[in-house]
Amino acid sequence: MSETRSEARPETRSVGRSVSRVDALEKVLGRARYPADFSKPGMCHAKVVWTGEPHARITGLDTSAAAALPGVVAVLTSRDVPRNEFGLIESDQQVLAADVVRWTGEAVAVVIAQTEELAEQARDLVRVTYEPLPLVLDPIRAMAPDAPLIHAGQASNVMARWKVRHGDVEAALAEADLVIEAEYHVPLVEHAYLQPEAGLGYIDEEGRVTVVVAGQWPHDDVRQIANALALPPERVREIVPYIGGAFGGREDISLQIMVALAVFRTQVPVKMVWTREESMRCHGKRHPFTMRYRWGAKGGRLTAAKVELIADAGAYSSSSKAVVPGAVSVATGPYEIPNVSIDACVVHTNNPPTMAMRGFGTAQPPVAYEQHIDKFARALGEDPVSFRLRHLWDEGSIQPTGSPVPPGVGVKETLRRAASAAGWRQDGDRWVRPDLPPLPDGRRRGLGLATAFKNIGYSFGFHDRSTARVTVALDERGEPERAELFIAAAEVGMGVHTVLAQVAAEGLGLAVERVKVHGVDTTRTPNAGSSSASRHTFISGNAVMEACRLAMAQRAPGKRQVEAEYTFDSQRVRPTTDFDPETGACNPHITYGYVTQAAEVAVDPVTGAVEVLRMVAAQDVGKAINPLMIEGQVGGGLHMGLGYAIMEEFKLREDGRVRTRNFSEYLVPTTLDMPADLTCINVEVPDPAGPYGAKGLGEHVMIPTAPAVLNAIRDAVGVDVGELPAGPERVWRAMEAARASAASGKGVAR
Repeated sequence: MSETRSEARPETRSVGRSVSRVDALEKVLGRARYPADFSKPGMCHAKVVWTGEPHARITGLDTSAAAALPGVVAVLTSRDVPRNEFGLIESDQQVLAADVVRWTGEAVAVVIAQTEELAEQARDLVRVTYEPLPLVLDPIRAMAPDAPLIHAGQASNVMARWKVRHGDVEAALAEADLVIEAEYHVPLVEHAYLQPEAGLGYIDEEGRVTVVVAGQWPHDDVRQIANALALPPERVREIVPYIGGAFGGREDISLQIMVALAVFRTQVPVKMVWTREESMRCHGKRHPFTMRYRWGAKGGRLTAAKVELIADAGAYSSSSKAVVPGAVSVATGPYEIPNVSIDACVVHTNNPPTMAMRGFGTAQPPVAYEQHIDKFARALGEDPVSFRLRHLWDEGSIQPTGSPVPPGVGVKETLRRAASAAGWRQDGDRWVRPDLPPLPDGRRRGLGLATAFKNIGYSFGFHDRSTARVTVALDERGEPERAELFIAAAEVGMGVHTVLAQVAAEGLGLAVERVKVHGVDTTRTPNAGSSSASRHTFISGNAVMEACRLAMAQRAPGKRQVEAEYTFDSQRVRPTTDFDPETGACNPHITYGYVTQAAEVAVDPVTGAVEVLRMVAAQDVGKAINPLMIEGQVGGGLHMGLGYAIMEEFKLREDGRVRTRNFSEYLVPTTLDMPADLTCINVEVPDPAGPYGAKGLGEHVMIPTAPAVLNAIRDAVGVDVGELPAGPERVWRAMEAARASAASGKGVAR
């Protein structure tokens, strides 16, 4: 069930309508081509020699047997890479390892052969010898002064630190009449997209090294490829066709440079396709966090929040220096707390590099702060809805960083709408939770909710830019007949091309069907930035809207075509600033999206097994460009959030090697694990700077799911589960601990 409520505004032709996705027909008919579907006459195949060692020095690399195999075209090593470095923010990774490997997913060599079978055979003939180096897998241990260094020459394994100071948290804690302290943990998580990494490389008609690949930021891929090959960027081209999911996992380079290197060295087309096991073993994961929360309340109001966040960066920096600040900025939730102290750090280990994943640092803290909020509500004898509403932000509320919340604050409305739909009723200023008797089979029902928020767009002083070019065909009167939109917004499955087509159609007064959105090709479509940070609706939507306005201003009778290009820069509209190093004061983000979700669960008190029976999701989207696509996003977000909550965990062995190798060993929810009852509610509190008031949505809809489920488990069986995933064994152990505590007379969990 889906519903939308919004303030009255002028009718629009395209924006706000549930039009069909512009890529739907191609996908349904099986005509959509993904990177693995592309080929070239005479192409070769490439396979990677992976290290498998979590921390070691390469002492020998013998490629002679592989190179001598008939049909092998080349065996490339670090000596073949002109500039052996890459990285999204810092170039601290090697394309092909030359000396030290720091996690099991590092590439050592690339074998290129005339057939895929020959490439596999030759890969297995490459011999690498290693000298083991000390291993550090625990980020807490990695912080110790005597811990072995992951990167020689660095002062410690702590890659970066941040802090926020607002008010006097120690004084407020000392004066509080209620203080609650707890520690929470979230694990490594796999992106688990449907399409493993694949790419085709060739030299195009202009002599450019060209890769056809799934990437989230094509122009930045070009930057990194050009740097590694020591080529000017104009000599490199990336084409992005249909993408089988991304969730942040395709923002970092995976095989792009290796494919480009193979083409650069052989001058023949080369194709590389990873297996599922290679995909899971050799690309980054969601950051694990240890989160320590000590909050205080006085007179029934939250007065102090002291938070410590420790994130595991894994072996390399990737986007950690952007992810963890995001976590810092949301660490206390969308709540007014006058005294706040936050300390955070990110630490190198020999685990897989951790990187962008749906939420980008804002998915981990709600697991802590939403359970913590519920603990205060219980301790104070107050309903969790009522308690939240008294503390949630309003327009003009001040963030812990000292700056006002960006306009368009719909968080309270999402809570009211979600709670009402889940069965809460309002009695004056109080909210009353519905009674949920046990099920006939003896399982206990529980109802929980969680409220969360996420930034939209890039933050902390970054110039978040997107460029759109529109070409409009006119009739003899100068009225638009059809349009073509050129913008390098990678369509990773979230519907961005449809949203941008609707924005263009609205601005041009056309039917959506008359707007053609061109596929991404870095030589033809201008840089739109990354398909991440839930940013394209707001950032690229503004670029498209303004490009259409400029095009319409050029119309004249007898003129048959107009064209306009516009670059939207967030800093010109709503400037952000970076953390002050001493106080953390800043204006962190452009705008926010808010979400509240309620979960009803059934918990088996004997086994600890959890079934999610019902979910309610209410999200403030500013303006629903396409309500039907929002419903699809909500379904996908809940699916990912439920996996995070109760089953997904990427595991390593004690020796640092991968335990979770494929989907038979990594549990992902199926349709049978999804709730049969799902209510989707769109709340529209416009952002005046957004295109037609829109904000964005892609990541927000998975963020409160896990804490809502955890709070529902607590409601059902009376125990807190402070670590994800809350699978049967973990829930059972929590119940057993509570029973043992009660039997010993030491009390039960609050």
